[in-house]
Amino acid sequence: MSSSAAAAVDYQRLVLDYTRSPEQDAPAPARHPVVIVGAGPVGLTAAIDLAQQGVPVLLLDDDNRLSSGSRAICFAQRTLDIWDRLGCGQRMVDKGVTWNRGKVFFREDPVYSFDLLPEEGHARPAFINLQQYYAEGFLLERAISLPNLEIRWKNRVEALEPGPEGVTLRVATPEGSYGLRCDWLVAADGARSPIRKAMGLESKGRSFRDRFLIADVRMEADFPAERWFWFDPPFHPNQSVLLHRQPDGIWRIDFQLGWDADPEAERQPERVIPRVQALLGPGRTFELEWVSVYTFSCLRMERFRHGRVLFAGDSAHGVSPFGARGANSGVQDAENLAWKLRLVLEGLAPEALLDSYDQERVFAADENIRNSTRSTDFITPKSEASRAFRDATLELARDCVFARRLVNSGRLSRPSTYTDSALNTPEVAADGFSGPLVPGAPAADAPVRGVAGDGWFLSALGSGAFIGLLFSDGDTAVAEEALRALPAGGQALRQMLRPVLVVPRGVPAHRVEGVLVLEDTEGLLARRYDARPGTFYLLRPDQHVCARWRRFDPACLRQALARATGYA
Repeated sequence: MSSSAAAAVDYQRLVLDYTRSPEQDAPAPARHPVVIVGAGPVGLTAAIDLAQQGVPVLLLDDDNRLSSGSRAICFAQRTLDIWDRLGCGQRMVDKGVTWNRGKVFFREDPVYSFDLLPEEGHARPAFINLQQYYAEGFLLERAISLPNLEIRWKNRVEALEPGPEGVTLRVATPEGSYGLRCDWLVAADGARSPIRKAMGLESKGRSFRDRFLIADVRMEADFPAERWFWFDPPFHPNQSVLLHRQPDGIWRIDFQLGWDADPEAERQPERVIPRVQALLGPGRTFELEWVSVYTFSCLRMERFRHGRVLFAGDSAHGVSPFGARGANSGVQDAENLAWKLRLVLEGLAPEALLDSYDQERVFAADENIRNSTRSTDFITPKSEASRAFRDATLELARDCVFARRLVNSGRLSRPSTYTDSALNTPEVAADGFSGPLVPGAPAADAPVRGVAGDGWFLSALGSGAFIGLLFSDGDTAVAEEALRALPAGGQALRQMLRPVLVVPRGVPAHRVEGVLVLEDTEGLLARRYDARPGTFYLLRPDQHVCARWRRFDPACLRQALARATGYA
């Protein structure tokens, strides 16, 4: 689809065609390396990531429409970095509303504001706001451009039989049922997950006795592109309200209603319009685009890997909407899983590598649930004592910086650092690193210059490979020596690892056979990686650090790669 045609697409009304597959008439079930169930943001991200790495993917969805209403709207910097790598991040940013700042109000007064990205030198903002149907639409258009990715609409998995060598599926369509087999099944089929139910599994956790109203409002307004959160405002007393700007002149407003609110009555225009009018003030005209009333739970499955079936996104875990942790964590599930699944399929890693998907993303889910639960408890106090504490904290936060750290209007999504991952190589104390880029942390971005011109570090790394990142004083002989040492690790090592040499500002990037050379144009890369000449980092294909040393050692690299691929 051309960019001009795509711009005219109404993603909320787009109907995707059901097409009969030749496999429906095959005498025996066809076998696929990977079947993904669910064409939401998580399923599409996983499918694109695998297909870009050369894995044939079949994506099944029981519907033939994208999401309606704004739903997930806040997409974090890390998610945008992932989508950049998948070839659709720029479209998201171009369409989305960029924001880094937020404001907190108590009753009628501002309490304080915050900046989520105070330092320059990042390719992407802290967040964009973008309706979920746009995110899905852009991902879909990227997916259908990949020759080894097939999507089948109106294909519903009605039964499955997992086994030690794969999964057998029964798929229902408008023209009857047919059978499929796959080596691996990825369940990205949402919070109600029919796959989870069919396997007799469940998510457990805490449900919150509260209701919230979402109103998408179309209006002309001069409010800045910021996140505004009110506690106990005069226009909605004893409750909370959240305001976000979206593309197309749409504003997202969340009103806390309380548990006793009637969800059917509250979504009626005669109830919604006065609430919006009270917030905006008299004389402001607006139209309702979409209205929903929701409750939520914080929960997860005990394990995300069950043999050859892997759960991702809402099918595996759920959080409250405060903090934008749902869709962002699901996209990070998909990225964590894709490179590991590809290595296992190609025989470059043992199946045990997929246990690290379970370990790392269960850890991330617990982190998100913990932060989400704390946010909810602060926003919706359940006793007079907790309300008194919250209100006192908000009063203090006007003048006291320490109190602002206690205010919790939704700790916003951040990528997890897999500190205890089995894939990490332990630090060498004598190396004396400082800063946050410990093994398990997501890699940091910075502006760089390559032989093709100016760009960004994370975008320059490409997709699917481990990165051997060497910081140099400008002498490429060290990098060439490192490259010559790789054959001792065998062809598999060379196949998995991409050497990258960083030269200081003022040393022009140049061509070295088999090595990507990047100039650290502003010195930010060395600063963020606490690097000096000779410092070496090993980055995983999902751009998380897994090892770092002050001096490159081929033997240490081979050991770290073995560990990071599940062999050690």
